[in-house]
Amino acid sequence: MSAPDPWQVSPDAVRGRPLLVLIDPTARRTDGESVRIAKDVLCARASAKICLPEGPDEVERALARRGSRRPVVVGDHRALLRTVELLHRKRELADAALSVVPVGGSATVALARALGLPTDAVSAARTALDGTAHRRDLLVDESGGVVLGGLRIFGGEQPGGADGGVDGVDGVDRDADEGGDGSGTSGGSGGGSSSGSGGGAGGSTDRYDGGQKPWWTPAARTARTALTLLSLPGGGLGGSRRRTRPPAQRLRVEADGVLLADLDRPVERVSVSTAAAGRGGLAEVVVHPCVGSGPGSGSGPVRARARAVTVSGPDFRYHADTLTRGPVRTRTWTVLTEAWRLMLPPGG
Repeated sequence: MSAPDPWQVSPDAVRGRPLLVLIDPTARRTDGESVRIAKDVLCARASAKICLPEGPDEVERALARRGSRRPVVVGDHRALLRTVELLHRKRELADAALSVVPVGGSATVALARALGLPTDAVSAARTALDGTAHRRDLLVDESGGVVLGGLRIFGGEQPGGADGGVDGVDGVDRDADEGGDGSGTSGGSGGGSSSGSGGGAGGSTDRYDGGQKPWWTPAARTARTALTLLSLPGGGLGGSRRRTRPPAQRLRVEADGVLLADLDRPVERVSVSTAAAGRGGLAEVVVHPCVGSGPGSGSGPVRARARAVTVSGPDFRYHADTLTRGPVRTRTWTVLTEAWRLMLPPGG
């Protein structure tokens, strides 16, 4: 018999508590049927307070008044990231056993799937009721942004990821170094984060218009996604053009003060992940040097585990979880050990 999971929280510590169900407005607009199913399952077996916020400010107020209720997020990756960031900013994240009912298209629930959550409304709602809370590490940058799974930095300009270029005006965050100080941070709390939180956290690619339908209708979303795929190297969507390597990027990468890459050796990509590193409060850092970029460039990826990772260089964008951020000139991510708890299926 395997040893008990040290990151697993006793089910008795969280089950049976009343729920605060936060239903994201985008979820209500895009898939009302899944929202209704999730609400019916949750309310049938638990004392649940239903909250229908129209913006981040209302989410923040509801969380502040939740008392002993466990938060349940019904929505896509933006709703999940926004809630985690709000709780982290209030220093209440470690005390909240968070549940998620993913609602949205396949791209917008990819983060939930990667975290081990079921993506159908019934199974996800039952997990919120009967699941087990697992402790998770968290990546936090110096501006308050959070990363739940991992981030990637590609050489040169890259298309938006699963969400970049679709929901946002141009698929990137507005935490760029507009002041030219090279810090990449904005004046609002949580600027440059992995999620929007009010006007200051992570830019404002999420738009709330008092219940009015946003400009990114399903048709517009589909059209822009298709255009993005067609613009990818190799033609996207199975195009016949020969695939090409991404352009090189000159970056300085430090892991706990140890230099992994410098500006004189271009890299193709850099990845930082808490999930891949196992347990112990360390992130796994992988630097892929550009082939033919100089001595040692053909030696393969450089790997390290570290508590803090700093990347700097000419303006670069990074793909955090499912959102594209930047451009910034420097960013430091620090691992917070067992900083949050997520309800997963029993045995998950």
